[in-house]
Amino acid sequence: MSQNTFNEDDWRRLIASFGEDPNRPGLLETPARVSKAWQHWTSGYAQDPMELLKAFEDGAEQYNELIVVRNIPVYSHCEHHLAPFFGKATVGYVPNGKIVGLSKLTRLVDCFAKRLQVQERMTMQIANALMEVLEPKAVGVVVRCRHLCMESRGIRTPGEETVTSAMLGELQPNLAMRTEFLALARED
Repeated sequence: MSQNTFNEDDWRRLIASFGEDPNRPGLLETPARVSKAWQHWTSGYAQDPMELLKAFEDGAEQYNELIVVRNIPVYSHCEHHLAPFFGKATVGYVPNGKIVGLSKLTRLVDCFAKRLQVQERMTMQIANALMEVLEPKAVGVVVRCRHLCMESRGIRTPGEETVTSAMLGELQPNLAMRTEFLALARED
């Protein structure tokens, strides 16, 4: 996948469209900084989530309980307003003979977050990628985020949190396993 390119002249025109002078001293370097920032914020398009999840069988053959990573940082931009949304994700799975390095779960969340998103789709993308690559018995994902499109415009309600979840495999019918995962994902 190719890396996004951002033209600094486009950012200068945008700044001018606000009624600002893009040539004033405080804004001279802004187009370059904004270009670099958006390259970072959209770097998930250049990543293949399937390649991030290199699974291995060492140590997982007998393990059949939940593996959960909590408090994974989420920094994304909504596709409707390009406004930031941010929060935390919890990702868990029950292996079926294969495990993945724990840091790979964080990288997977980051890969999907660094794309223009809606939180609901991002939650499902994370869960579906884990299910496809690891073929685990179960996958659970909970994402909690604050959306600046709601906090700073529109309804303007600071501090509201949107919570989305995806439960796949045995987490759907198995109430005890689902309850355990949600308890592990709960904020303290």
